[in-house]
Amino acid sequence: MGWEALGRWGSDVVRVDRLAGGVANDVWSLRVNGQLAVGRVGQRGAADLGWETELMLHLSSNGMSVPLPIPTTDGALFADGLVVMTYVEGVSPQTAEDWSRVAGALRQLHELTRDWPQRPGWKSSTDLLTDNSGTRINLDAMPAEAVERCRAAWSRLVGRPRSVVHGDPNPRNIRITAERVGFIDWDEAHVDVSDLDLNLPHNAARYAPDMQDLVGQASAAWEAAVCWRDAHAEEQLALVRPV
Repeated sequence: MGWEALGRWGSDVVRVDRLAGGVANDVWSLRVNGQLAVGRVGQRGAADLGWETELMLHLSSNGMSVPLPIPTTDGALFADGLVVMTYVEGVSPQTAEDWSRVAGALRQLHELTRDWPQRPGWKSSTDLLTDNSGTRINLDAMPAEAVERCRAAWSRLVGRPRSVVHGDPNPRNIRITAERVGFIDWDEAHVDVSDLDLNLPHNAARYAPDMQDLVGQASAAWEAAVCWRDAHAEEQLALVRPV
């Protein structure tokens, strides 16, 4: 299981350096056929990895810069929890202009995935108005008052457009060059209200003040629920106003 499957990509594949991959994944830079690539091993099942890899193929075929799955020698897009992907070049966004480009690329993602099915096992923020759990979220583990605050923030998104959201468009997961904006680490991607991706620095999505506040509240509530209960979750919950 895991890295033992790496030989399915060929006899010359080697691991180079461990990369930051969060708590859920083991991520390494690789050499595949002499080219720089990235390998990721996690606990996600075949249905989940199938959803993610098909999404990457769809986005790439429509002009987005994303890590493409590199097939095994027998054509599989993943094996035993291991995914091998192309390396996305670029640097993190720095300026207001950079973030404006990020907002435009995220809106392209949203337009390309309006009818995309939900990631297996996941729930959206508005699903969690009535459901209590889904993949990374367990509202039963949170205090009742915290759940009430989160649900109040999410309820204000009901009726807004839905699509695939990247789920974690922080600077570490964005790669900018002069020609394009790329996104890596799609482990949190799922179908949700598109606005949750657009709580960006410099109000790059150009929201009116009341809408910017609504999106910021809902995004903080999502981060609190996903990360509960670490220090980041506590910080995000503090941003969500009491009901």
